[in-house]
Amino acid sequence: AVVSTQSKQWYQRRVRAEPLISPKDIDKLDAEVDVSTKLKYVYDAITLTRHSLEGKVPLIGFSGAPWTLMGYMIEGGGSKTMSKTKKWLYTCPEESHRLLKIITRVVSDYLIQQAIAGAQMLQVFESSAEYLGPELFEEFCISYLQEIALSVRKGLAERQVPDVPMIVFAKGAYHSIAKISYTGYDVVGLDWTVDPNIARDFCHIAVQGNLDPCALYAPKEELTEKVAEMVRQFGVRNYIANLGHGIYPDMDPESVKTFVDTVHRVSEEIMNKGDPFNQLYT
Repeated sequence: AVVSTQSKQWYQRRVRAEPLISPKDIDKLDAEVDVSTKLKYVYDAITLTRHSLEGKVPLIGFSGAPWTLMGYMIEGGGSKTMSKTKKWLYTCPEESHRLLKIITRVVSDYLIQQAIAGAQMLQVFESSAEYLGPELFEEFCISYLQEIALSVRKGLAERQVPDVPMIVFAKGAYHSIAKISYTGYDVVGLDWTVDPNIARDFCHIAVQGNLDPCALYAPKEELTEKVAEMVRQFGVRNYIANLGHGIYPDMDPESVKTFVDTVHRVSEEIMNKGDPFNQLYT
């Protein structure tokens, strides 16, 4: 958490000071940056954290995905419309692809180094996918998500580092769940707007999600029922119970405990029924 907070603060200072105004600004980027040395402090923190955990829980590494990072680089921060970035897609698609290719290489290298440092699972967040319809998502997102998965696995194999499971989370890309499930990842993360039955029908690999994060504000009884219903709808086979997006700073830790306890209880109830197809994803 410390690493991600520090990285975010540093990144926001840089992009807000020097956003990309036009495609010409791409030339100002260090496209061949060596992230193994530039971000060494991140990997050192991952290794330290891995040792400190002593195997009690797995350590998950992560990165933003190309389209989402492109948005921060052009908008200069968060945006409610991503209009400046989407303008690039329509007015200068070739240059947009050039930038996305640069980001894809850097993200791939970044994730490889995280796995080398000790991350046991990697998650790629395309959090701004919701701003793109099916056509733009197809053209400017999905191929780069696939390239990251392929590059990371290849890079780890070349370095004789054991492969690690990978999760892809494209918030709002409900229209492309089936295609996303064929991009080379092990798990597809789902936001809270996705119907579990639809996800199961169109996704052929494991899924993760997808309780509305704000449900953690609900009274304990209501929260318990919502979590239980979520698990019952997804089942326990090839499923990782989680929220449908990030947790908010003001949420009560007791609500998180209720979430976890309910997932465990309901999962055990389902498995104890003896259905041979209800097996936890490992």
